[in-house]
Amino acid sequence: MTLVGRSRNLRRAGALSARFLVVGAISTAIEVAAFNVLLFMGVGPVAAKVIASLIALINAYVGNRQWAFRSRSRTGAGRQMVRFLLVNAACTAIGAGSVWLGVQSLNALFGDAGPAGLNIVNLASIAAVTVIRFFLYHYVVFPRETTMPEPDEGSGRLAP
Repeated sequence: MTLVGRSRNLRRAGALSARFLVVGAISTAIEVAAFNVLLFMGVGPVAAKVIASLIALINAYVGNRQWAFRSRSRTGAGRQMVRFLLVNAACTAIGAGSVWLGVQSLNALFGDAGPAGLNIVNLASIAAVTVIRFFLYHYVVFPRETTMPEPDEGSGRLAP
């Protein structure tokens, strides 16, 4: 690959990553707000995490499909939605497990996690799951279209 090709690929990867992070920031704001409203309403931290994640997923799907990964395949929307839901079910479980573990740790260390501790644990779980989610969206949910190699005109063989 030439230097120009590598530079173009880096710009595309940077733009994709930036769009993903913008969608993620908006989804995070939605999730944190919903998490705190649910805690205020008396919902437990793990249940609040799961419900808040599900609320934020609506924004995440629309933003990622329509903007962040807009250049990816548009065929098979049903399969894509199933993959999105499966990936996010796994990521939500990881996030909820992280919140549970964080709350248990804070309670053991300080006797009570408290609102600030709950939010720190929640934000840490969001940060960790965001990395996992990006790679799963990139390779599983919104994969690139695969193309067949063009035959080499001169030799009659397929190109490597």
